[in-house]
Amino acid sequence: MIEEKVVIQNKAGVHARPAAMLAQTARHFESKVTYTVKGVTVDGKNIVPITSAGMQKGVEVIIRADGPDEQEAVKALEELINDKFGEHQ
Repeated sequence: MIEEKVVIQNKAGVHARPAAMLAQTARHFESKVTYTVKGVTVDGKNIVPITSAGMQKGVEVIIRADGPDEQEAVKALEELINDKFGEHQ
């Protein structure tokens, strides 16, 4: 298992579109993926808990992956978040 801490940078936080992007990206990997926000851990491949996790601008998120492609999964998700989900505001 590996993990990486990232901070949500985009102005609107993780609303429906970024949550869908996180879930879709995570589903490309075999590894189990979770996000931990303010002590609450949610399934990284399911849009509903991601949307309700409270990932607002400035909030720290711990991305965890466990499985055969865990490093690739965490790297892809970290890049997506650091790229502000393509919302360069």
